[in-house]
Amino acid sequence: MIPSMPQPRAYRLIYTGYIVAFFVYLALPLTVVAVFAFNDSQFPSLPWQGFTWNWFFGDTRPQIGVFHERPILRAIGTSAFVGIAVSALSLAVGTTNAFLFNRYQFRGRGLLYVLMLLPLVIPGIVLGISILVFSSRVANIAWDAAQWDVTALRPGLMLVILGQFSFITTIATLVISARLQKFDRTLEEAALNLGADRLTAIRTITIPYLMPAMIGAFVVAFLMSFENFNTTLMLVGSDAPLTIAMFDRLKEGSTPLLNAVSLLLMLGSSLLALVMIAFQRK
Repeated sequence: MIPSMPQPRAYRLIYTGYIVAFFVYLALPLTVVAVFAFNDSQFPSLPWQGFTWNWFFGDTRPQIGVFHERPILRAIGTSAFVGIAVSALSLAVGTTNAFLFNRYQFRGRGLLYVLMLLPLVIPGIVLGISILVFSSRVANIAWDAAQWDVTALRPGLMLVILGQFSFITTIATLVISARLQKFDRTLEEAALNLGADRLTAIRTITIPYLMPAMIGAFVVAFLMSFENFNTTLMLVGSDAPLTIAMFDRLKEGSTPLLNAVSLLLMLGSSLLALVMIAFQRK
């Protein structure tokens, strides 16, 4: 546990082997998926048929690429729209939640905090089914009472956004709260003594301090929304996000097109992570 202490050679070898095996375990499946995105074959499996870019740029079937497959492009656009909407809502509510639980003491605070954490321990399938049953019940009551068809409560993008927002906002709250706890409140008090009102002090001092965490929460929320499957599957309508579209394609039979989409997702996620790290360092 103390690096300066002498360690047996066998221990160092076992520890190094464990680290290498751990990273190989993480990277090998992703590497296999990426490699077969360039296989000149109809199936993402051995034997290797040669290198090709057709699964990215091909414009004729059967090897039509990602950038010419309109259903996949439409699904990517749908996922991006849902991800941005969920991230914006989660960031707004997560920021207010962070202030609520860090700055105020009130009756029922502990219970409210537990209820906020509850969606994280509920399986996504159960969460999606619960939201679907509840929203459908409310929509049916509105129709029976006033012949009012509340389409937002029927399976579709609005319900997908609300379903993902129900648990992603909890993660945004935790990310922002962790940084807010480290904030020196005497800086706000100094601004108040200099004539600023409370809202101005928060806007000019506290929010800039929280900005790295807010950007990180937005990126995490976007990535979680983009890759979410369990909850989305229960709430989706005719406009399928990318995860549902890939699942439907997989039921028909896997092709290297799905590997190409997966590789683009890996690259996009890595790029967002690097941008977030660069922003936080700056």
